[in-house]
Amino acid sequence: MRDEVEHGVNLFSARFNGDVARSGDKHIAPARSVVARLVLVTKADALRRLIGKGIVVAPGVFSPSVAKLAEKAGFRALYFSGAGFSNLLALPDLGITTLTEVAQATRQIASQISVPLIVDADTGFGEALNVARTVQEMKGAGAAAIHIEDQVLPKRCGHLEGKELVDVDEMVKKIVAGKEAAGKDLVIIARTDARTVEGLDAAIERAVDYSKAGADMIFPEALESPDEFREFRRRVGAPLMANMTEFGRTPYMTAKEFEELGYEVVIFPVTAFRAMMKAVKETFAQLKAEGTQKMMLESLMSRKEFYDLIGYYRYEEEDARALRTAKRIRRRNR
Repeated sequence: MRDEVEHGVNLFSARFNGDVARSGDKHIAPARSVVARLVLVTKADALRRLIGKGIVVAPGVFSPSVAKLAEKAGFRALYFSGAGFSNLLALPDLGITTLTEVAQATRQIASQISVPLIVDADTGFGEALNVARTVQEMKGAGAAAIHIEDQVLPKRCGHLEGKELVDVDEMVKKIVAGKEAAGKDLVIIARTDARTVEGLDAAIERAVDYSKAGADMIFPEALESPDEFREFRRRVGAPLMANMTEFGRTPYMTAKEFEELGYEVVIFPVTAFRAMMKAVKETFAQLKAEGTQKMMLESLMSRKEFYDLIGYYRYEEEDARALRTAKRIRRRNR
Protein backbone atom coordinates (compact mmCIF):
# COMPACT_ATOMS: atom_id res chain seq x y z
CA MET A 1 0.00 0.00 0.00
CA ARG A 2 2.81 2.38 0.91
CA ASP A 3 4.49 1.70 -2.45
CA GLU A 4 1.24 2.49 -4.25
CA VAL A 5 0.88 5.80 -2.40
CA GLU A 6 4.48 6.77 -3.14
CA HIS A 7 3.99 5.84 -6.80
CA GLY A 8 0.89 8.03 -6.95
CA VAL A 9 2.76 10.97 -5.43
CA ASN A 10 5.65 10.54 -7.85
CA LEU A 11 3.28 10.22 -10.78
CA PHE A 12 1.49 13.42 -9.82
CA SER A 13 4.80 15.22 -9.37
CA ALA A 14 5.98 14.08 -12.78
CA ARG A 15 2.79 15.25 -14.42
CA PHE A 16 2.95 18.60 -12.66
CA ASN A 17 6.51 19.15 -13.85
CA GLY A 18 5.59 18.23 -17.41
CA ASP A 19 7.82 15.16 -17.40
CA VAL A 20 7.00 11.71 -18.75
CA ALA A 21 6.13 9.32 -15.94
CA ARG A 22 6.62 5.56 -16.19
CA SER A 23 4.24 3.04 -14.65
CA GLY A 24 5.69 -0.40 -15.28
CA ASP A 25 5.98 -0.63 -19.08
CA LYS A 26 3.43 2.17 -19.70
CA HIS A 27 4.39 5.70 -20.56
CA ILE A 28 2.18 8.54 -19.39
CA ALA A 29 2.35 11.79 -21.37
CA PRO A 30 2.74 15.19 -19.75
CA ALA A 31 -0.47 16.60 -18.37
CA ARG A 32 0.48 20.09 -17.22
CA SER A 33 -2.77 21.61 -18.49
CA VAL A 34 -4.83 19.01 -16.63
CA VAL A 35 -3.05 19.72 -13.36
CA ALA A 36 -3.35 23.46 -13.91
CA ARG A 37 -7.11 23.11 -14.05
CA LEU A 38 -7.01 21.31 -10.70
CA VAL A 39 -5.24 24.14 -8.87
CA LEU A 40 -7.59 25.64 -6.30
CA VAL A 41 -8.17 29.37 -6.07
CA THR A 42 -7.20 30.49 -2.57
CA LYS A 43 -9.29 32.88 -0.51
CA ALA A 44 -6.50 35.43 -0.91
CA ASP A 45 -6.67 35.06 -4.70
CA ALA A 46 -10.44 35.49 -4.56
CA LEU A 47 -10.02 38.75 -2.66
CA ARG A 48 -7.36 40.00 -5.07
CA ARG A 49 -9.68 39.31 -8.00
CA LEU A 50 -12.35 41.52 -6.41
CA ILE A 51 -10.04 44.51 -6.21
CA GLY A 52 -10.66 46.87 -9.08
CA LYS A 53 -14.10 45.44 -9.89
CA GLY A 54 -16.11 48.01 -7.98
CA ILE A 55 -15.69 48.82 -4.32
CA VAL A 56 -15.72 45.82 -1.98
CA VAL A 57 -18.12 46.41 0.91
CA ALA A 58 -17.19 44.14 3.81
CA PRO A 59 -19.57 44.19 6.79
CA GLY A 60 -18.27 43.21 10.19
CA VAL A 61 -19.21 39.72 11.37
CA PHE A 62 -18.52 38.12 14.73
CA SER A 63 -19.91 34.58 14.57
CA PRO A 64 -20.43 31.89 11.92
CA SER A 65 -24.21 32.29 11.78
CA VAL A 66 -23.93 36.07 11.39
CA ALA A 67 -21.33 35.53 8.65
CA LYS A 68 -23.73 33.24 6.82
CA LEU A 69 -26.40 35.94 7.00
CA ALA A 70 -23.99 38.48 5.52
CA GLU A 71 -23.02 36.16 2.68
CA LYS A 72 -26.66 35.39 2.00
CA ALA A 73 -27.34 39.13 1.79
CA GLY A 74 -24.95 39.26 -1.17
CA PHE A 75 -21.73 40.74 0.23
CA ARG A 76 -18.66 39.68 -1.75
CA ALA A 77 -16.29 39.76 1.24
CA LEU A 78 -16.65 39.89 5.02
CA TYR A 79 -14.68 41.47 7.84
CA PHE A 80 -13.95 39.83 11.20
CA SER A 81 -13.77 42.82 13.50
CA GLY A 82 -11.45 42.84 16.50
CA ALA A 83 -13.75 45.28 18.25
CA GLY A 84 -16.81 43.17 17.48
CA PHE A 85 -15.10 40.00 18.72
CA SER A 86 -13.77 41.62 21.89
CA ASN A 87 -17.15 43.12 22.65
CA LEU A 88 -18.85 39.77 22.01
CA LEU A 89 -16.66 38.40 24.82
CA ALA A 90 -17.61 41.41 27.00
CA LEU A 91 -14.04 42.68 26.72
CA PRO A 92 -12.82 46.16 25.70
CA ASP A 93 -11.10 46.69 22.36
CA LEU A 94 -7.63 47.01 23.88
CA GLY A 95 -5.87 44.14 22.13
CA ILE A 96 -6.37 41.71 25.00
CA THR A 97 -7.82 38.85 22.98
CA THR A 98 -5.25 36.20 22.15
CA LEU A 99 -4.00 34.77 18.88
CA THR A 100 -5.48 31.41 19.88
CA GLU A 101 -8.92 32.93 20.42
CA VAL A 102 -8.89 34.95 17.21
CA ALA A 103 -7.55 32.06 15.11
CA GLN A 104 -10.19 29.70 16.45
CA ALA A 105 -12.99 32.18 15.78
CA THR A 106 -11.58 32.85 12.30
CA ARG A 107 -11.56 29.13 11.54
CA GLN A 108 -15.15 28.74 12.73
CA ILE A 109 -16.34 31.63 10.56
CA ALA A 110 -14.27 30.87 7.45
CA SER A 111 -15.41 27.25 7.43
CA GLN A 112 -19.03 28.35 7.04
CA ILE A 113 -18.68 30.82 4.17
CA SER A 114 -17.38 30.81 0.60
CA VAL A 115 -16.45 34.50 0.32
CA PRO A 116 -13.09 36.00 1.43
CA LEU A 117 -12.72 36.95 5.10
CA ILE A 118 -10.58 39.92 6.15
CA VAL A 119 -9.39 39.52 9.75
CA ASP A 120 -8.43 42.21 12.25
CA ALA A 121 -5.18 40.96 13.77
CA ASP A 122 -4.63 44.03 15.97
CA THR A 123 -0.87 44.64 16.31
CA GLY A 124 -0.01 41.14 15.09
CA PHE A 125 0.06 39.70 18.63
CA GLY A 126 3.62 40.76 19.30
CA GLU A 127 6.81 41.59 17.49
CA ALA A 128 7.98 40.56 14.01
CA LEU A 129 8.41 36.88 14.85
CA ASN A 130 4.95 36.85 16.42
CA VAL A 131 3.53 38.41 13.28
CA ALA A 132 5.01 35.58 11.21
CA ARG A 133 3.36 33.08 13.56
CA THR A 134 0.08 35.00 13.32
CA VAL A 135 0.22 34.81 9.53
CA GLN A 136 0.74 31.06 9.61
CA GLU A 137 -2.18 30.61 12.00
CA MET A 138 -4.47 32.79 9.92
CA LYS A 139 -3.59 30.98 6.71
CA GLY A 140 -4.46 27.72 8.38
CA ALA A 141 -7.69 29.18 9.74
CA GLY A 142 -8.93 30.15 6.27
CA ALA A 143 -8.50 33.92 6.31
CA ALA A 144 -8.06 35.74 3.01
CA ALA A 145 -6.37 38.78 4.55
CA ILE A 146 -5.28 40.23 7.86
CA HIS A 147 -4.48 43.75 8.87
CA ILE A 148 -1.93 44.74 11.47
CA GLU A 149 -1.61 48.21 12.94
CA ASP A 150 1.20 50.50 14.09
CA GLN A 151 0.01 51.07 17.66
CA VAL A 152 1.80 50.07 20.84
CA LEU A 153 0.08 47.81 23.36
CA PRO A 154 -2.33 48.25 24.96
CA LYS A 155 -3.82 49.45 21.68
CA ARG A 156 -6.93 51.61 21.45
CA CYS A 157 -9.92 51.79 19.17
CA GLY A 158 -8.73 53.81 16.22
CA HIS A 159 -11.31 56.53 16.82
CA LEU A 160 -10.45 57.18 20.48
CA GLU A 161 -7.83 59.30 22.21
CA GLY A 162 -4.76 57.91 23.96
CA LYS A 163 -3.15 56.05 21.06
CA GLU A 164 0.63 55.67 20.82
CA LEU A 165 2.58 54.53 17.79
CA VAL A 166 5.53 52.22 17.31
CA ASP A 167 8.52 53.45 15.33
CA VAL A 168 8.25 53.19 11.57
CA ASP A 169 11.18 50.76 11.47
CA GLU A 170 9.43 48.41 13.89
CA MET A 171 6.24 48.40 11.83
CA VAL A 172 8.19 47.89 8.61
CA LYS A 173 9.94 44.92 10.21
CA LYS A 174 6.54 43.42 11.08
CA ILE A 175 5.31 43.88 7.52
CA VAL A 176 8.42 42.24 6.09
CA ALA A 177 8.06 39.27 8.44
CA GLY A 178 4.36 38.99 7.65
CA LYS A 179 4.87 39.10 3.91
CA GLU A 180 7.62 36.48 4.00
CA ALA A 181 5.36 34.15 5.97
CA ALA A 182 2.31 34.90 3.84
CA GLY A 183 3.69 34.19 0.40
CA LYS A 184 0.71 34.45 -1.94
CA ASP A 185 -1.68 32.75 0.46
CA LEU A 186 -2.65 35.77 2.57
CA VAL A 187 -3.18 39.44 1.77
CA ILE A 188 -1.29 41.68 4.20
CA ILE A 189 -2.97 45.00 5.01
CA ALA A 190 -1.03 47.63 6.97
CA ARG A 191 -3.12 49.95 9.12
CA THR A 192 -1.77 53.27 10.30
CA ASP A 193 -3.28 55.17 13.22
CA ALA A 194 -0.94 58.12 12.74
CA ARG A 195 -3.60 60.61 11.61
CA THR A 196 -4.89 61.15 15.16
CA VAL A 197 -1.45 61.10 16.76
CA GLU A 198 0.95 62.78 14.31
CA GLY A 199 -1.28 64.31 11.65
CA LEU A 200 -2.27 63.53 8.07
CA ASP A 201 1.14 64.09 6.47
CA ALA A 202 2.82 61.71 8.90
CA ALA A 203 0.12 59.11 8.26
CA ILE A 204 0.71 59.37 4.52
CA GLU A 205 4.48 59.10 4.95
CA ARG A 206 4.03 55.97 7.04
CA ALA A 207 1.66 54.52 4.46
CA VAL A 208 4.21 55.03 1.69
CA ASP A 209 6.89 53.32 3.78
CA TYR A 210 4.56 50.41 4.59
CA SER A 211 3.70 50.00 0.93
CA LYS A 212 7.38 49.95 -0.02
CA ALA A 213 7.92 47.29 2.66
CA GLY A 214 5.52 45.03 0.80
CA ALA A 215 2.08 45.67 2.29
CA ASP A 216 -0.58 44.64 -0.24
CA MET A 217 -3.05 47.27 0.93
CA ILE A 218 -3.07 50.28 3.26
CA PHE A 219 -5.73 51.02 5.86
CA PRO A 220 -5.66 54.67 6.99
CA GLU A 221 -7.62 54.75 10.23
CA ALA A 222 -9.75 57.64 11.51
CA LEU A 223 -9.44 60.13 8.66
CA GLU A 224 -11.70 63.06 9.38
CA SER A 225 -13.10 64.37 6.10
CA PRO A 226 -13.64 63.49 2.45
CA ASP A 227 -10.78 65.84 1.61
CA GLU A 228 -8.43 63.83 3.81
CA PHE A 229 -9.50 60.60 2.13
CA ARG A 230 -8.96 62.26 -1.25
CA GLU A 231 -5.49 63.55 -0.32
CA PHE A 232 -4.49 60.17 1.05
CA ARG A 233 -5.55 58.55 -2.22
CA ARG A 234 -3.65 61.13 -4.25
CA ARG A 235 -0.37 60.51 -2.45
CA VAL A 236 -0.49 56.76 -1.78
CA GLY A 237 -0.39 54.44 -4.77
CA ALA A 238 -1.32 51.18 -3.03
CA PRO A 239 -4.87 49.81 -2.81
CA LEU A 240 -6.72 51.43 0.10
CA MET A 241 -9.24 50.24 2.67
CA ALA A 242 -11.52 52.65 4.53
CA ASN A 243 -13.34 52.21 7.83
CA MET A 244 -16.91 53.51 8.03
CA THR A 245 -17.64 52.94 11.69
CA GLU A 246 -20.35 54.63 13.74
CA PHE A 247 -19.83 57.30 16.40
CA GLY A 248 -16.24 57.91 15.35
CA ARG A 249 -14.07 60.58 13.75
CA THR A 250 -14.95 59.78 10.15
CA PRO A 251 -18.07 61.52 8.81
CA TYR A 252 -20.78 59.22 7.48
CA MET A 253 -20.11 58.43 3.84
CA THR A 254 -21.60 55.88 1.47
CA ALA A 255 -19.74 53.05 -0.22
CA LYS A 256 -20.29 54.86 -3.52
CA GLU A 257 -18.62 57.98 -2.15
CA PHE A 258 -15.59 55.98 -1.02
CA GLU A 259 -15.43 54.38 -4.44
CA GLU A 260 -15.50 57.77 -6.13
CA LEU A 261 -12.59 58.81 -3.91
CA GLY A 262 -10.61 55.83 -5.23
CA TYR A 263 -10.87 53.36 -2.34
CA GLU A 264 -10.99 49.65 -3.09
CA VAL A 265 -12.49 48.33 0.15
CA VAL A 266 -14.73 49.79 2.85
CA ILE A 267 -15.55 48.00 6.09
CA PHE A 268 -18.51 48.50 8.42
CA PRO A 269 -16.91 46.75 11.40
CA VAL A 270 -19.47 46.80 14.21
CA THR A 271 -22.72 47.94 12.59
CA ALA A 272 -24.35 44.51 12.87
CA PHE A 273 -23.02 43.98 16.39
CA ARG A 274 -24.49 47.26 17.59
CA ALA A 275 -27.80 46.50 15.89
CA MET A 276 -27.87 43.08 17.53
CA MET A 277 -27.08 44.40 21.00
CA LYS A 278 -29.81 47.02 20.84
CA ALA A 279 -32.34 44.50 19.53
CA VAL A 280 -31.46 42.04 22.32
CA LYS A 281 -31.66 44.79 24.94
CA GLU A 282 -35.14 45.79 23.75
CA THR A 283 -36.24 42.13 23.57
CA PHE A 284 -35.18 41.47 27.16
CA ALA A 285 -36.89 44.64 28.38
CA GLN A 286 -40.13 43.68 26.68
CA LEU A 287 -39.94 40.09 27.89
CA LYS A 288 -39.33 41.27 31.47
CA ALA A 289 -42.23 43.70 31.30
CA GLU A 290 -44.78 41.44 29.58
CA GLY A 291 -43.73 37.98 30.70
CA THR A 292 -44.29 36.62 27.19
CA GLN A 293 -42.79 36.86 23.72
CA LYS A 294 -46.10 36.58 21.85
CA MET A 295 -46.22 40.23 20.84
CA MET A 296 -42.77 40.13 19.23
CA LEU A 297 -42.97 36.95 17.16
CA GLU A 298 -43.00 38.89 13.88
CA SER A 299 -39.66 40.47 14.77
CA LEU A 300 -38.02 37.10 15.51
CA MET A 301 -36.28 34.86 13.00
CA SER A 302 -38.38 31.73 12.73
CA ARG A 303 -37.06 28.26 13.39
CA LYS A 304 -37.41 27.42 9.69
CA GLU A 305 -35.53 30.55 8.62
CA PHE A 306 -32.63 29.69 10.88
CA TYR A 307 -32.62 26.04 9.89
CA ASP A 308 -32.54 27.06 6.22
CA LEU A 309 -29.64 29.40 6.97
CA ILE A 310 -27.44 26.74 8.58
CA GLY A 311 -28.54 23.90 6.29
CA TYR A 312 -30.11 21.91 9.11
CA TYR A 313 -31.94 19.47 6.86
CA ARG A 314 -28.72 18.60 5.05
CA TYR A 315 -27.34 17.27 8.33
CA GLU A 316 -30.46 15.16 8.80
CA GLU A 317 -30.06 13.78 5.28
CA GLU A 318 -26.39 12.93 5.88
CA ASP A 319 -27.30 11.14 9.10
CA ALA A 320 -30.05 9.16 7.37
CA ARG A 321 -27.71 8.26 4.49
CA ALA A 322 -25.08 7.01 6.93
CA LEU A 323 -27.72 4.89 8.66
CA ARG A 324 -28.85 3.38 5.35
CA THR A 325 -25.27 2.56 4.44
CA ALA A 326 -24.68 0.97 7.83
CA LYS A 327 -27.76 -1.22 7.42
CA ARG A 328 -26.64 -2.36 3.95
CA ILE A 329 -23.23 -3.30 5.31
CA ARG A 330 -24.80 -5.29 8.13
CA ARG A 331 -27.10 -7.14 5.74
CA ARG A 332 -24.20 -8.12 3.48
CA ASN A 333 -22.24 -9.43 6.46
CA ARG A 334 -25.01 -11.70 7.74
